[in-house]
Amino acid sequence: MAKDKLIIFDTTMRDGEQSPGASMTKEEKLRIARQLERMRVDVIEAGFPAASDGDFDAVRAVASIVKDSTVCGLARANENDIRRCGDAVKPAKRPRLHTFIATSSIHMEKKLRMEPSQVIEQAVRAVKWAREYTDNVEFSPEDAGRSDIDFLCRILERVIQAGATTINIPDTVGYTFPEHFGRLIGQLRERIPNSDKVVWSVHCHNDLGLAVANSLAAVLAGARQVECTVNGLGERAGNAALEEIVMAVRTRQDIFPCDTGIDATQIVAASRLVSGITGFPVQPNKAIVGANAFAHEAGIHQDGVLKSRDTYEIMRAQDVGWIANKLVLGKHSGRNAFKARLSELGIEIESEEALNAAFKRFKDLADKKHEIFDEDLQALISEEASDHIESEHYHLVSLTAHSETGEPPYARIVVAENGRERRSEARGSGPVDASFKAIEAVVKSGAELLLYSVNNITTGTDAQGEVTVRLAKGGRIVNGQGADTDIVVASAKAYLNALNKLRSKLERINPQV
Repeated sequence: MAKDKLIIFDTTMRDGEQSPGASMTKEEKLRIARQLERMRVDVIEAGFPAASDGDFDAVRAVASIVKDSTVCGLARANENDIRRCGDAVKPAKRPRLHTFIATSSIHMEKKLRMEPSQVIEQAVRAVKWAREYTDNVEFSPEDAGRSDIDFLCRILERVIQAGATTINIPDTVGYTFPEHFGRLIGQLRERIPNSDKVVWSVHCHNDLGLAVANSLAAVLAGARQVECTVNGLGERAGNAALEEIVMAVRTRQDIFPCDTGIDATQIVAASRLVSGITGFPVQPNKAIVGANAFAHEAGIHQDGVLKSRDTYEIMRAQDVGWIANKLVLGKHSGRNAFKARLSELGIEIESEEALNAAFKRFKDLADKKHEIFDEDLQALISEEASDHIESEHYHLVSLTAHSETGEPPYARIVVAENGRERRSEARGSGPVDASFKAIEAVVKSGAELLLYSVNNITTGTDAQGEVTVRLAKGGRIVNGQGADTDIVVASAKAYLNALNKLRSKLERINPQV
């Protein structure tokens, strides 16, 4: 008997973008959309068009380039939001409108200040407005995990009558447990008379670390769409991780009566792209996409894997995009080999000028690092794209940092500001601290440093370090990234990258604002 299709609904560019500092430009959303389509994601939720003009333009741009996936926009249950959303997704070959309204007692009373009957009528009106643009309409009762089931049955029956084709049940605050959430989905499908007219979907948050478990419990109870994000990105503790949902269902086909159409070999590439754009590094022990996900340290494990891989591995690394032979290029590699390898990695270079700039960076890196790995290339391209997007108001020209036992570390720095070189030096508790103080002596940004994180891109003592810096100023939060074989230089690059984002005139408004 043929298995059901499990629809993968990716909301990295909408809900994932609500992580502090993770808001994206239009160009960044287009890069992610292309990779999601390459991965064969069924539905791409590209943003919240009513949130800002920038988000509207980004959703419209994504809708214009995506050919195979459905492109979705989110709208609150009011006419202005829905018409704005309808206009944004109009160019899509397969458009969808996703509208929502809160249904829990606490949300209706404290946030909406509406009676339950008013909420039902508003939800019905919203679905009817959405149907003016497309017959592909999704409705979500926000905070369904804490809503009264009798009320859920009433409102969902009405919105299905009004024309909703997908009903999404969100665990908005990550409150439920797998047994409870699975039972909720089962009861809704049993009790609502017209439940067979729609696809049942779930959207789980990870506040208690149960987003994936709750989503999978719902699938076993009959849900056939899961809303998720690459790397589990999302506000607070994040969303259900796309890669974990896909591989759990695929690995346990003995349990699940459905499967996805995802090209799993594109998962690692998607993970790297999203991490590079948002500045949210992936923890090494993260399932599926973490650097240690397929590593074996214990001797007994290593012995077993050498004898038979499936003694300790339930998946093959290459099935999700990890490449066994990662060494591809060196300093003697030519421009054509460089371009060909980028193409194999699914990396598109938009112009000859951009390719030349990326190739120059590759050659500079090859002079420092004998062996160039795929991860190095991906970091290099992310850095190149980020610098291009932000137009580099500040640019690192040179850095000298000194650290010696018993002596206070110091840094001397040359920063180009709009092409004009400015110099400074400072002392600090370490070479990175000194470098940041030297930069601030030049730029005087007044920004607050919220996060400083270092991760190695590949193995070995000559590996590039990837530094993430999170800065806040005037209510805006941005993440900056820099990569270099010298951690201090990478740190300075990341700090300046974040400063460029703070100064950028491009629309980077968090949809929550």
